[in-house]
Amino acid sequence: MAHIDLGLDEKAFPGISGPMIYRPETAKPLNALAEVLLRAPHPTLTPGERELIAAYVSGLNECRFCCASHSAFAAAQLPTGMTLVDQVRADPDTAPISAKLRALLKIAAAVQVDGRRVTTELVEAARAEAATDLEIHDTVLIAAAFCMFNRYVDGLGTFAPDDAQRYEASAARIVAHGYRAG
Repeated sequence: MAHIDLGLDEKAFPGISGPMIYRPETAKPLNALAEVLLRAPHPTLTPGERELIAAYVSGLNECRFCCASHSAFAAAQLPTGMTLVDQVRADPDTAPISAKLRALLKIAAAVQVDGRRVTTELVEAARAEAATDLEIHDTVLIAAAFCMFNRYVDGLGTFAPDDAQRYEASAARIVAHGYRAG
């Protein structure tokens, strides 16, 4: 049960869904931010890769709902699906991803601990793997935003389902329609 009364059935509206319904005024800009960061056209990072960054950071933050949701969202948009997501979450250094994405995930992991942990060396290592300034910027922003989203969900003590099919159904909806309030 959430720490506050959201005025709804938490099992029907788990995780961030309940707080978004509870406070639609804040849901609108939060969903707009997620839409831009994760789905808007990007010259080089796919929606699946951006969702993978979100899932990775959410896993590092131990946010069950966001990690499961964004893992499903990434899997739905990556060629090898959940297999790749699980490999990245377990060990990005050995996962079958590009050296550039691996370097960006290191930046995301640094942001997750403390934004000041992003060093010139991490940025230069990403650039050495052909990461652009836009990719570095967006990785930092996705990681920072997901630290906020994770803390929002966990700070309110929202319900996180155990059933993977619930997250897969949400993934189908997000892939088809995007992030939107209500």
